[in-house]
Amino acid sequence: MSGQQVTPPSVARDDIHTIDDDSFHAGNVCIVTGGGSGIGRATALAAAGNGLTVAATDIDETGLEGTIERGEELDLEGEIESIVADLTVDEDLERIVEEAAQLGDIKYLANVAGMQHIDEIEDFPMETYDRMHEIMLRAPLYLSKLCIPHFRETDDGRGCVGNMASVHGHYVTSDKVAYNVSKFGLRGLTQSIAAEGGGKIRSFSVSTGYVKTPLVTAQLEETAEQRGISVQEVIDDVMLGQSRATEMMEPIDVANLFLIGFSDLGKHLAGGDLLFDGGMTLTYE
Repeated sequence: MSGQQVTPPSVARDDIHTIDDDSFHAGNVCIVTGGGSGIGRATALAAAGNGLTVAATDIDETGLEGTIERGEELDLEGEIESIVADLTVDEDLERIVEEAAQLGDIKYLANVAGMQHIDEIEDFPMETYDRMHEIMLRAPLYLSKLCIPHFRETDDGRGCVGNMASVHGHYVTSDKVAYNVSKFGLRGLTQSIAAEGGGKIRSFSVSTGYVKTPLVTAQLEETAEQRGISVQEVIDDVMLGQSRATEMMEPIDVANLFLIGFSDLGKHLAGGDLLFDGGMTLTYE
């Protein structure tokens, strides 16, 4: 395998899985965090490709512009609107929901934004831990808290939260304590929303192995240095070593799972986790 395998790909129109769902129309809004790149960008494109109005938010204004440009190039049915915001600032979180509500009925929330830091626990900087916790766990909770009343105000009183979890929400690897804790926490948040949703407010999580995103590309050299191995060994042994699949997922593969979970196909998916990890956590040699 070559390093090219983790080059983040762009989304083509044919990559977007479209679903015939009465709730997938321009009057309904899907909020997507981390919408400026990677899985967040792909989820924004997939939601727009299914006719939804998308409120894509990210701290990276240039990245959001790229998402909108790609949506226009693909001539997607739904519109993508940009909301530049910092997920560590409560006022920004409140503004995201306020601005999204002006676009239509908030129906779906995709909590995708994430970050990574590689360090042993004894060396892990607590300011980095706090920031990762705020972005990857506290912000999803607060955004869910803010969106649920909007879900209840829709015509059928229904809505859904999708959370980007990970195989690291099932088992951990070393030197990623903040990431591990956040992903386990997201699964707890997912189940808590479902427990209180009365069947109308659903939630689900998506757990994947390594995906071809900028986040993965950025951690290759750092992981290699931490483990004292080559970048190629990180790809072959760490990222794909336990997987029965021989290649990584692409961001749009994950995005399509979000749309399936949001759709009527996921009507019995309440608190569940979509584990698409190539067999990493459940199969052994």
